Amino acid sequence: MMKKKILVSGATGQQGGAVVKALLNDGHQVIGITRNTESSKAKKLTEQGVEMVSVNFTEKESLIKIMKNVDTVFAMTTPFEAGLEAEVIQGVTMANAAEEAGVGHFIFSSVSDADRETGIPHFDSKYRVEKHLITLDLNYTIIAPVYFMENLLMPYILDAVKKDGVLRMAMPGNIPLQQISTEDIGKFVCLVVNEREKMFSKRMNLAGDELNGDSAAKILTEILGKEIRYEGINPDFLREQSEDIAIMFDWFINTGYTANLKWGELHSLLTFKEWANKQDFS
Repeated sequence: MMKKKILVSGATGQQGGAVVKALLNDGHQVIGITRNTESSKAKKLTEQGVEMVSVNFTEKESLIKIMKNVDTVFAMTTPFEAGLEAEVIQGVTMANAAEEAGVGHFIFSSVSDADRETGIPHFDSKYRVEKHLITLDLNYTIIAPVYFMENLLMPYILDAVKKDGVLRMAMPGNIPLQQISTEDIGKFVCLVVNEREKMFSKRMNLAGDELNGDSAAKILTEILGKEIRYEGINPDFLREQSEDIAIMFDWFINTGYTANLKWGELHSLLTFKEWANKQDFS
């Protein structure tokens, strides 16, 4: 199989980093976009053979210049740095630049079920980018992952697990939540890159598992060798920090993701237990 040159946005982040790792493992050449090429994460990627470049995601001409030299672009956006409108502008600008540069394949990372009018602000912003993307003269694939298993590793969640023996989330313990590991997102993007033409014009919701908080606590009890109990808190508690995230958890409780889990099994995506067994919780 012919190896490709791939531009990865958010290369030093959680999801982009997983994509870079999977592509490198498969022998592809990677150019990573980051705001700061002098950061420790950027330097580490440079040591691994990634060409790191700094570019403003809203400067179309700069993006076109870089994109003219690649076969494929993996684009992801975030509202958590500059806001929702900035996220949409970033996504639209990257897609427009890819079209003008004549990029052969544009892979956009959205979020599962964003096309279902969820009312969740950071889902809706990604869907606005999706709607623009499909109007362009551009071969695209939209991957749409569910909730990240790695969210468990956020200090305020993990500290409570380790210190207090409590897994605490803003939903009842009996309501299931679809989840995916970022490692699997990376591996799946690599599959999309390799299968290229088969993946054009597709939008795929991605999930590796579906389990409720009580079940997750039982799995952690087994792995950590100490009793972990689940404690559901009211999503209203989150509103002080983020209305957006509070709305998302309300949606998790009342509606939820609809990714095809059998499809996840077909591609050997990790279950929560498999993922947790691979983590170093020390």
